[in-house]
Amino acid sequence: MKKTFSMELAGRTLSVDIGRVAAQASGAALMHYGDTVVLSTATASDKPREGIDFFPLSVEFEEKMYAVGKVPGGFNKREGKASENSVLTARVIDRPMRPLFPKDYRNDVLLDNLVLSVDPECRPELLAMIGSSIATCISDIPFAGPCAMTQIGMADGEFIINPSQQVWDEGDLQLTVASTQEKVIMIEAGANEIKEDRMIEAIYLAHEINQQINTFISGIVAETGKEKHTYTSCAVPEEMFAAIREIVTPAEMEEAVFTDEKQVREVNIREITARLEEAFADHEEWLDVLDEAVYQYQKKTVRKMILQDHKRPDGREITQIRPLAAEIDLLPRVHGSAMFTRGQTQICTITTLAPMSDQQRVDGLDENITNKRYMHQYNFPSYSVGETKPPRGPGRREIGHGALAEKALIPVLPSEEEFPYAIRTVSETFESNGSTSQASICASTMSLMAAGVPIKKPVAGISCGLVTGETDDDYIVLTDIQGLEDFFGDMDFKVAGTRDGITAIQMDIKIHGLTRSIVEEAIARTREARLYILDEVMAKAIDAPRPTVSRYAPKIISMQIDPQKIGDVVGQRGKTINAIIEETGVKIDITDDGTVSICGTDAEMMAKAKEYVEIIVTDFEAGQVFTGKVVSIKEFGAFIEFAPGKEGMVHISKISRQRINRVEDVLTLGDKVTVVCLGKDRMGRISFSMKDVKNNLKR
Repeated sequence: MKKTFSMELAGRTLSVDIGRVAAQASGAALMHYGDTVVLSTATASDKPREGIDFFPLSVEFEEKMYAVGKVPGGFNKREGKASENSVLTARVIDRPMRPLFPKDYRNDVLLDNLVLSVDPECRPELLAMIGSSIATCISDIPFAGPCAMTQIGMADGEFIINPSQQVWDEGDLQLTVASTQEKVIMIEAGANEIKEDRMIEAIYLAHEINQQINTFISGIVAETGKEKHTYTSCAVPEEMFAAIREIVTPAEMEEAVFTDEKQVREVNIREITARLEEAFADHEEWLDVLDEAVYQYQKKTVRKMILQDHKRPDGREITQIRPLAAEIDLLPRVHGSAMFTRGQTQICTITTLAPMSDQQRVDGLDENITNKRYMHQYNFPSYSVGETKPPRGPGRREIGHGALAEKALIPVLPSEEEFPYAIRTVSETFESNGSTSQASICASTMSLMAAGVPIKKPVAGISCGLVTGETDDDYIVLTDIQGLEDFFGDMDFKVAGTRDGITAIQMDIKIHGLTRSIVEEAIARTREARLYILDEVMAKAIDAPRPTVSRYAPKIISMQIDPQKIGDVVGQRGKTINAIIEETGVKIDITDDGTVSICGTDAEMMAKAKEYVEIIVTDFEAGQVFTGKVVSIKEFGAFIEFAPGKEGMVHISKISRQRINRVEDVLTLGDKVTVVCLGKDRMGRISFSMKDVKNNLKR
């Protein structure tokens, strides 16, 4: 039976159709906001997937080009693999919803969001986020919802709730906040150096809106929600835990996990697991969940020691950062390189500079193809954690970490006018034990400065963790969490920024939300740690951008021409510009506003190319002197090419002060000659003279 629900949200009507489409899905919501339409569905398998120790949740955000009246590019003319925006949107939906499913649930769950129509005033990502929550809440899938999401933008210093795509792209803040009925559960932000107190204000403005949406969802569930199905629990039996504690005492487990060497800890846990496998040889049903039981035992041990004894696995104080190191210029031939090490986490970032034509073209759900001038990519090879998986290209985690670092650094990049380069940074993970994404931000900042990119300010990133007890007031925030504290803790709160403000946030949690006091403490802790890293570590490696780019980097000369002269420079079918490129070996880009960028490594050839462009766009006047090459000889004179694609004629009477009978008596093809412009002849051709060139004239 079809039912429609609606509410007013940020000045527009949000409406939801239940039962109108996709009736065979466990839950389906057809979302409308302005002219944006998204179908969100939730489905689950009947039985748990065997042989796994995690919850198999998949989230998809399907961008369809028909939603904006476009035909996909490429040979097949259909959508291919998910775009980067699709991957990032799916991650933002996954992160707040995953903790709300039962921890012992192993049935496959798919949350699919199909974008059907896009209104630039109403971002489809927002509808997918809310729609996923509604579809799951009304389904028979066990879920501790509802949860809601709100986006906050900023223009002229004012917060804007659920902004249009243009405000989102051009404003000073891109904040997404997810909340349950009581607490904040996820934060994702990019910002133009927003102060900490202002960021907290924006977060809790979104949280207030989320409460209204959650109330709306609860009303939908009350009328259309299905009874939640029962499932086979994959929890470890309590009697098994009791048996494990008799074989491995809490003191033994504590000694095994509390070390600052990740490899030592892994060896200790393997030895404990082997003892338990031998002890439980006759309990086959226990052996199936032994790894999960050992994991849970480690988790309880670590959490108890941190929360009750304020003791961290590597012996650090609660607010202490791991040992830090920074260096630049590791790689001799690249344009810029830097390495940042924090404990057993080590990242090397390489910067490459290129002409603006090497920008990344992005064809997505907007009206135009856009270009990305700055590209940050992150790689996480298996050797960084001592594993043997072969490389298979970037996964969702790698794409997400790269996007976070990119978001953190964009606010400090110079404008195209100041620095007319496309910029690519690649962060290679050499070693990993937590917070590699934040280490990549630090390494990238130093790499950019080493490459001579005049960034406005250095950016650093740091992550805080959390261990909670039985009440909201029983918790500890940990500065600079390592891998073990991330695995067994409740939060990974990443914050990047300059000395003057925040540029990016990404917060993941494993519990049902954070109180405001935890959020405020985490943001304050990350600021304190960020300033320490900037001043005491990064600045000692490199404290300012180098004044020039590397000698191996391409050099760029920018000049402005009359846009109406662009055709003259390009020439018919590109003949003129290609001739300049072939002769000088440079790369030339011309924008619609007449900005010409000449890129190359040979300064002399770049200057020559610039001179050619200047000659081509100059209105020819009598008295101008040029040097050119004889390209054609006729009975009546010779044609001189003075710039690629540009020719003028010297009449036979203007070749020499003495009378000559044949042009060939003085000139041959390929001769370099100096000529002076006489204006244009009756046929509109440029007329030159050789004999009237005076020695004191300069080109």
